[in-house]
Amino acid sequence: MSDLSAPAETAVNQCLDLKPDESCLVVTDDKRVDIGRALYEAAREVTEDAVLMQYPPLDQHGEEPDDTVAAALAAADVFLAPTTKSLSHTRARQSACEAGARGATLPGITEEVFTTGLDADYEAIAAECERMLDQVAGADEVRVTSPQGTDVTFSFDGREWLSDTGIVHEAGAFSNLPAGEVFVSPADATGRFVVDGTIRPYDLLDEGQTVTFEVEDGYVTDIDDPEVRAEFETAAEEVGRDAYNVAELGIGTNLAVTDLVGSVLLDEKAGGTVHIAVGDDASIGGDTSAPIHSDGVLREPTVYADGEVVDLPSVGE
Repeated sequence: MSDLSAPAETAVNQCLDLKPDESCLVVTDDKRVDIGRALYEAAREVTEDAVLMQYPPLDQHGEEPDDTVAAALAAADVFLAPTTKSLSHTRARQSACEAGARGATLPGITEEVFTTGLDADYEAIAAECERMLDQVAGADEVRVTSPQGTDVTFSFDGREWLSDTGIVHEAGAFSNLPAGEVFVSPADATGRFVVDGTIRPYDLLDEGQTVTFEVEDGYVTDIDDPEVRAEFETAAEEVGRDAYNVAELGIGTNLAVTDLVGSVLLDEKAGGTVHIAVGDDASIGGDTSAPIHSDGVLREPTVYADGEVVDLPSVGE
């Protein structure tokens, strides 16, 4: 096992700014317990009120954990959640932050991503997020194109662009780790987007491999890949059309991420990439609840805000 202590200390101290008089909950599952334990040990160096909670992996990203986990999250001052399936877009995580907990989820985290993705200048990431927000946050319409065939237009109806800087120092604040993106839940979207980077269940797509999504009036109407389509069909058995809701438009701002590695958690943060998610958006400013939130990463996007080209970060800049 690689040395996980340094990135764990970065997460606990720099990102979460844990204090000795605060409680810290680490929520993990059976497949991520080594990372969970490293975070717990780092937290124990700061506070005596640290707890490690472990449970079996859930089936879907965005699936709600049980009531015991939800209650523990809401009762903590600080939480960290390295899990196989994401808790980011769950009511449990959202309710915890509404109760005043601050925290970070690390969905699908691997030891490689943990050790490399947390080796970053989070102040620089925060500055890049601010530069992106200055260009897109006031736009009525954003269009994304790519050489692979993407041409999709989003509108927002007053929904707020958010930033994920990795700096989680205020009560109720939340971030993914590794961090680095600005994002919004669009009110509407129409067109086509073509994923050529990273998407579940494939992780990193092969060279020349793509997954195409057709979008109309804010919903995906067709997915050309049977493996990806099957994941949404499973979610649709529970919530119907809401599984196909266009949930998120995001721009990566982490200049330290120079190559896609096959982890959505890390790859969606790569500077200059765009990711588009489908499914749940209730925890990021939308109004759709679904047991799936699936992101696809576009390597070579061009972004227009009200017709003006957005100056995206450059990978490896």
